[in-house]
Amino acid sequence: MRLHTHEWGSGDRIAVLVHGLMSDHRTWHRLAPVLADKGYRVVGVDLRGHGASGRGEYSPEAWAGDLVETLPAGPELAIGHSLGALALSGAVERLAPARAVYCDPAWELRHRAVQASAYFTVFKNANRTMISGLNPRWDDTDVDIELATLADWDPATARILPAVYSGSRTPARPAVPSLVLLAGGSDLVRPGLGGELVRRGFEVRTVEGAGHTLFRDDFDGFMGALDGWI
Repeated sequence: MRLHTHEWGSGDRIAVLVHGLMSDHRTWHRLAPVLADKGYRVVGVDLRGHGASGRGEYSPEAWAGDLVETLPAGPELAIGHSLGALALSGAVERLAPARAVYCDPAWELRHRAVQASAYFTVFKNANRTMISGLNPRWDDTDVDIELATLADWDPATARILPAVYSGSRTPARPAVPSLVLLAGGSDLVRPGLGGELVRRGFEVRTVEGAGHTLFRDDFDGFMGALDGWI
């Protein structure tokens, strides 16, 4: 499937951004202009079932294949968050970026997939008070964007989570030089996985105190953690 994309900047280097579940390219409204100012042409996608992209059969393989179908091959930088990190890791060998960054990646939810599926489906109807209460560090723009992306999101993407996480989705090795950014205030990544990822060849850094959407909770801390990678 060819995905809907949005571009920022016109630099010679290409950066691609892949959002998480329930979101779309608008989640990168802070990061993308910064990368554009650094000389990148930034391409943000809407994954299948999100934003202005099409609907269809949902699976990690489909999401990864869509990225390969849509994005320019060999970008300088590829960044994926949560579900987007899962999709990116499935596409990375074919997409062949010079560097990949996985932000609080949704690689292992085996013990919580059923619970997460029900929670995300209900969250489709979240209101402003609920979103602000769960994310006290977000500004009004982020809350507005969350409401807009939820309206454009297909909750069927969440209903497949139990099947997706019947086993581990953690890559055995990095296909390209890869950084994993963990959110210190998130419990998505199981204890001990950071050390295991280091042993597998990933560089791992933590944005302490940030929640799962670490680039919205602590943008300065997030950018600091990207030092040397962008």
